[in-house]
Amino acid sequence: MNNLLEKFEKKQIENLISKKRIPAFRPGDTIKVTLKITEGDKSRLQSFEGMCIARKNNSVNSKFTLRKISHGEGVERVFPLFSANIDKIEIIRKGNVKRAKLYYLRDRTGKSARIADRDRGDEVDQYAMTEEEVISEDSSKETSIEATQTESIEQSAEPKAEEEQIKKEASEKPVNEEKKEDAQKESVKSEAPAVKAEKKTDEQSK
Repeated sequence: MNNLLEKFEKKQIENLISKKRIPAFRPGDTIKVTLKITEGDKSRLQSFEGMCIARKNNSVNSKFTLRKISHGEGVERVFPLFSANIDKIEIIRKGNVKRAKLYYLRDRTGKSARIADRDRGDEVDQYAMTEEEVISEDSSKETSIEATQTESIEQSAEPKAEEEQIKKEASEKPVNEEKKEDAQKESVKSEAPAVKAEKKTDEQSK
């Protein structure tokens, strides 16, 4: 039963992340989330920038919490990681933290609430396109390229074949004419003695 649920959840995750990438981020990182907001028939994008103070990894139900200070008040918001309303997630700054939950920041303000930056270098995206999808895309591209090549070859072969047929017909015409002339000459030669023999018989009869 657990295996079936895991397979179903993996398929759901693959469908949800097929059109966007999710970078690898940790608590203490400053993140900018761009949301899709629909108001009646219109839709717009709204961004929420804050520090990640908590993250919960639970397959499809994974969540992360962002906190920011707005007009002197602390504002926290929980985002589902695989929500369809999230357009993209960007990492603005990476923090150096040794805790998984940063709830202590709720009681701090000013300099005591700051977190030191840390350069972790270029990290691989947590959820990117799988190897199978990449291979399938490459194979589809190769097949499409081969199909176009074969079509172009066939199209170029057709006029070549027509040109060859025209050349053959042109080369065969003089040969056929020569054969006809030779046949006519032979027929004339064969008819000449017959005509002479007829003349002799006529003269003898006279």
